[in-house]
Amino acid sequence: MATRIFIDGAAGTTGLEIRERLAGRTEFELVLLDDDRRKDESARKQALHEADIAILCLPDEAARDAVKLAEGSGTRIIDASSAHRVADGWTYGFPEIIGNEKIANAQLVSNPGCYPTGFLALIAPLVRARVIPADWPYTVNAVSGYSGGGKALIERFKSSPQIAHRSYGHELAHKHRPEMKLHAGLDHGVLFAPAVVPAYRGMHVEVPLHLGAMEGDPEADTLRTTLQEHYANSNIVTVADIAPSELLLNDDAEAFDGMTLYVCGNEGGWNARLIARLDNLGKGASGAAIQNLNIMCGLPETTGLRL
Repeated sequence: MATRIFIDGAAGTTGLEIRERLAGRTEFELVLLDDDRRKDESARKQALHEADIAILCLPDEAARDAVKLAEGSGTRIIDASSAHRVADGWTYGFPEIIGNEKIANAQLVSNPGCYPTGFLALIAPLVRARVIPADWPYTVNAVSGYSGGGKALIERFKSSPQIAHRSYGHELAHKHRPEMKLHAGLDHGVLFAPAVVPAYRGMHVEVPLHLGAMEGDPEADTLRTTLQEHYANSNIVTVADIAPSELLLNDDAEAFDGMTLYVCGNEGGWNARLIARLDNLGKGASGAAIQNLNIMCGLPETTGLRL
């Protein structure tokens, strides 16, 4: 019998990409609402209770409301919003960091944010292995395609071709920061500097490190080897052997649900640049939701992914 899936917020960017990845998959049966009923609370509640698994592709407050509507149903939930990423009772849906088993047995799974996905992929394994310290003041420089900003930002970039770069988060209180700190096991919040460029999808997340100022004088090669060992069995995350001469974001990039990590070190070993390259709509959103869905249903985690 097919697993019944309801995507609450199926008309949004993340929801549409999830539906594309589910197309033709006979393991699942979609619980669908007509356009005139998809914002009707009673219709949504009924769909949430009919589904075996609900995927929430909603703004944060609407996601919290959906969880309340689902109470008493026994429906398992994957929340793609940021509403529950540091909440008690929720399993953080980053299999490569927390382990597939926890997700497989979870009732409530919170999908990671796109920027935190890149940051945590780089930093969490190194902190856990004690190669770099938990009490370091980490900085994150990141650039993303504009699709991660939702319909309003997509329209803004499409209607304003003169926009070449949008820097934001200058109040230093971006909602991704608690997620990064908690799931990397850090003592301090990160200094996060995000930006958006006129490419629809794709992102680079970079963490610069002053290795020579750290206790133990860690070397870039050690960081790379540690990451390669951590992801050795992953079919989704790859750690490159060599540093790239350049990294580009193309405005016509295809959807991709994997992620590549790079460790760039200078001669003498004082500095390093750790870089994660991923699709903000892939491993950063819809692809991650499908990966978690597969794991929760006991299926191979890469089924239906674009790799």
